[in-house]
Amino acid sequence: MKFVMQAAFGFSMLVAAPVFSATAAPAPNAVAASPAHVQAVQDLLGVMHVEYELRAVAARTRFPSEAQRKAVNAKLDKMPPAEVHRRLAPTLAGKISADTALEMTRFYNTPYGKKLNQQKYNSGPQIMMPGMSSAVPPEEKKERKRAAYVQASKELAAAEPAIQHEAFKLLQALNNEKR
Repeated sequence: MKFVMQAAFGFSMLVAAPVFSATAAPAPNAVAASPAHVQAVQDLLGVMHVEYELRAVAARTRFPSEAQRKAVNAKLDKMPPAEVHRRLAPTLAGKISADTALEMTRFYNTPYGKKLNQQKYNSGPQIMMPGMSSAVPPEEKKERKRAAYVQASKELAAAEPAIQHEAFKLLQALNNEKR
């Protein structure tokens, strides 16, 4: 019985070996982003102030020691925001289309977009009672109903976990860099 089990296990390993040794196929829509696409994503990250997201990820990360936390925060202090955008843009270009990057960059450059961005990173906790909604100026209500904006905001919302993941990976890379 033992021999039969060993033979069956050995045969299953022979059959499964090609599956494990095969290289992973690239994603079907994984196309190398053009420099213009990467630049559009980089511009979007700039107007979104994604460097603040990097700091938020650093604040939520559990470091082995307080000294390591301080070292990473010191590296973040020295890194210019443009460098953060430059390092994140190529990987996020696969998650954010050029059209979305252009549309959301345009939105975040409007007064209302700037206000939303400022509230995201600079406001404290806010209490919303049931039935309350934030006041949106009438011109912005019209703007937010545009098909291009609706589609772009949905795509950007779907890419938010990827943005946070890439920020975490960048934080890890900073942590592993030598001074």
